[in-house]
Amino acid sequence: MIVGIVNKSNHPNPEYKTEGSAGLDVRADIDQSIMLKPRERIAVSTGLHLELPKNTEAQIRPRSGLALKHGITVLNTPGTIDSDYRGEVLVILINLSNSIFEIKNGERIAQLVISMVEKISWQNTDKLTDTQRGDGGFGSTGKK
Repeated sequence: MIVGIVNKSNHPNPEYKTEGSAGLDVRADIDQSIMLKPRERIAVSTGLHLELPKNTEAQIRPRSGLALKHGITVLNTPGTIDSDYRGEVLVILINLSNSIFEIKNGERIAQLVISMVEKISWQNTDKLTDTQRGDGGFGSTGKK
C-alpha cells in the first residue's frame, strides 16, 4: 500500500524497526524538550501530514517500552486518523507515573498502524439473534 506523506520535521519518515513490526515508530518534532508532569497530558507535534488511501485509517498507539518503564501512554488509544484528514499528526501523551518525564526532540513517542476500514450499512431489526453470552458483559465470561 502506498501512503502519501509530507514530512515537515527534521527526522526520518516513520519506519518499521523489524521485519515483523506492525507499527511504524513516530518521533516528537519539538523545538525544546517538554517536561511532562505526573497526570499531565499534551498534544505532541510530529511534523507529519498523511494522505491515506480511501477505506484506510491510521491508528496512533503507545510504545510498550514507554508505557512499562515510564508510565507514558497515548491518551485516546488508539487515536484514529481518518483518510480525509490532512492536518498534522499530533500524539496525545499522558504521564501516568509519579515522576516528571522529559520528551526530547526526535524521541520515538508512539507507533502508527495503518489498517483497512470496512464500511457498513445498518439493518434495523426488532430482535437480535440469541447467543450463549447474550447481553453479558464486563467480565461476565469469568477469568478462565
